[in-house]
Amino acid sequence: MHECIFCKDLPKVFENELAYCVYDIHPITKGHMLFIPKRHHATIFESTPEEIKAVFALIQKAKELLTKEYKPDGFNIAANCGEAAGQIVMHAHIHLLPRYKGESFNLRSLVH
Repeated sequence: MHECIFCKDLPKVFENELAYCVYDIHPITKGHMLFIPKRHHATIFESTPEEIKAVFALIQKAKELLTKEYKPDGFNIAANCGEAAGQIVMHAHIHLLPRYKGESFNLRSLVH
């Protein structure tokens, strides 16, 4: 999978045996992060229970970091699964979006 951007050695914020996270290069909100299983597969629905657990362990760890660093008022967790759902990189991933009071935001902007 040499053409998949998520299969390259990206600068990771956190990682564990099965997954890693990075800051989104086109953030929708301040602190927008992506959580990616290391094994290449197209959507989160193809992830094993162990991969899901590993991804959500990193989401919890990142939430603590983002809360400390950016002090958001809330969070969205989202996954686009398939082209029709707006998925652009065909490697499973989940978005964590810190949310801030007064910010104008539409989840459709996840299609970028």
